[in-house]
Amino acid sequence: MTTNLNQLANAVRFLSIDAVQKANSGHPGMPMGMADVATVLFKEHLKFNPQNPSWINRDRFILSAGHGSMLLYSLLYLTGYKNFTLDELKNFRQMNSICAGHPEYKKNSGIETTTGPLGQGLGNAVGLAIGEEIYRKKFSSSVVDHKTYVIASDGDLMEGISHEAMSLAGHLKLKNLIVFFDNNKISIDGPTSLSVSDDYKKRFESYGWNFLEVDGHNYKQISSAIKKASNSKKPNIISCKTIIGFGSPNKSGKSSAHGSPLGDKEIALVKKKLKWPHASFEIPRDILKTWRVIGEKGSSLEKKWSSNLNKKNFKIKKRLELFQKNINLKNLDSLINTEKEKYFNEKPSKATRECSSMTIEVVTKLLPGIIGGSADLSGSNNTKTENSKIISSKDFNGNYIHYGIREHGMAAAMNGLALYGGLIPYGGTFLIFSDYCKPSIRLSALMGLKVIYIFSHDSIGLGEDGPTHQPVEQLAGLRAIPNLNVFRPADINETLECWQIALKSKNTPSAIALSRQKLPYINPSYSKENKSELGAYTVNTTAQNIAVTLIASGSEVELALQAQKELKEINIDSKVVSMPCQELFNQQSNSYKNEIIDKDVPAITIEASNVNSWEKYSKNNMGIETFGESAPFKEVYSHFNLTSAKIVELTKKIIKK
Repeated sequence: MTTNLNQLANAVRFLSIDAVQKANSGHPGMPMGMADVATVLFKEHLKFNPQNPSWINRDRFILSAGHGSMLLYSLLYLTGYKNFTLDELKNFRQMNSICAGHPEYKKNSGIETTTGPLGQGLGNAVGLAIGEEIYRKKFSSSVVDHKTYVIASDGDLMEGISHEAMSLAGHLKLKNLIVFFDNNKISIDGPTSLSVSDDYKKRFESYGWNFLEVDGHNYKQISSAIKKASNSKKPNIISCKTIIGFGSPNKSGKSSAHGSPLGDKEIALVKKKLKWPHASFEIPRDILKTWRVIGEKGSSLEKKWSSNLNKKNFKIKKRLELFQKNINLKNLDSLINTEKEKYFNEKPSKATRECSSMTIEVVTKLLPGIIGGSADLSGSNNTKTENSKIISSKDFNGNYIHYGIREHGMAAAMNGLALYGGLIPYGGTFLIFSDYCKPSIRLSALMGLKVIYIFSHDSIGLGEDGPTHQPVEQLAGLRAIPNLNVFRPADINETLECWQIALKSKNTPSAIALSRQKLPYINPSYSKENKSELGAYTVNTTAQNIAVTLIASGSEVELALQAQKELKEINIDSKVVSMPCQELFNQQSNSYKNEIIDKDVPAITIEASNVNSWEKYSKNNMGIETFGESAPFKEVYSHFNLTSAKIVELTKKIIKK
């Protein structure tokens, strides 16, 4: 018996329907509507290998419309990905199941990225497509030549990030990016006409995209459009006119099909209409076999690719393997120690944004996989160095991207670059604008990606630009994100160390907050040890028995050291602790934490920021509880009582108690 496309698509539909029904939770309508598009893509066009989900030359398939996650899980099960068994599908949305409510990235599983917050998958896909272009330029199109496919919903395209991401993709002419727009004209509240009247064709053509339209249930039209898009010189969007909840007599084309199980009675009616006389989760042997054969094709494709690589491009193969592993990371410690020793002798007084730039200059020479960029603030963030070569639509043989004023799109694209493999993305903006990046930063942390966020102008120290640009609550907000290391270095030494930690990190993204104003060199002695790796360490102590511990980060370490001198003049001994990374300090042993912050000694924390994240270390916290002011930075510090004199005053009060 010959299995036709309709039967294959129905297998996807009913696995999705059954899993949502069993969980009594989920979104059946989208998988039912897009099953035909996905079936044509997987059967006739997608290059993938379930036996090796991380094959570098596979096509990437991104489900940006993550609420339709059962579409993806059904496809991965049917094509033979080992993590996706029928039992896992039956445990959809249950504890410890890989079939979570929205797709969650797991390396080598078949899920390429974590989606759910709408628009994120589109942004990631732009980064993945840039990654493909970078690899293709470095290793030739005979080694790397694949597509990035995305399924996006109307919700993805409503989110502002879609504008940022798709505008950037058009500017870079990412021709191997193909987006399927599930144009079913239905949102949760009802028809999309309630809130949207965009002319999609004009919108995407203005970005420099190729725009195609098809009946999303017509297999020939779908396949023809994919072929046409594959030969385009521009990014491609295929508007697929689909029916949400396709096959449901009472719910198709309605918002009621979007986010709730169909119910047993309606499922029975769908089965009757679509001629699917099978029990829940039952896939006829011939249909499953056909799907598995589709999956098995990828194994022979990869073998052919590997054979060609071994025979004709063996030198390229070795370079590719070394590049993917960032093999030069083994030399990073030596490089950083050389730089630390040099600057110990020089003891420069520099803004940490300058210190970061000096670090970037040397590490990018060592690590060719580092891909930098900035949201139109290269000169202010100091992210672009003499070693930066611009990536453009005409030349991807570079290491720096002008993201434009697209903070959120930049952050999402950096996640995509990290997901591609072998690339270490960093990107810069002002700390105040980290709020524009926050959803993507959270997903970096959730996925455990090595992404490095450079946030300059880290405090009221930026001065005259005033409260709109002076971050107050941003550090506390970033520190609240699980699995994100937030660094605030105090000088060139700590900046080098924080970069060293960020580059060596395997499963944790980093945010490095940097000063605009110049800061003095703080360390009295040279050490090869990366003290910042401990999160906090003693910079200086004036006696064995101290009366107070002064704990600070970044630019406020200088204040603490000045206050220490003034305290010594009135016979009050103290210890100054620099805490460049709270997250790393919190991971240390209790004995080390007690050594640094002795509970029997009063402690004062000092940071030109909201004090929320410091209250776990001390009840005496000097910071800012309101928005900033527009004035020269020394005047602003004085206005907010962040001075050495005020530290001395508070110390005297605490000691008297």
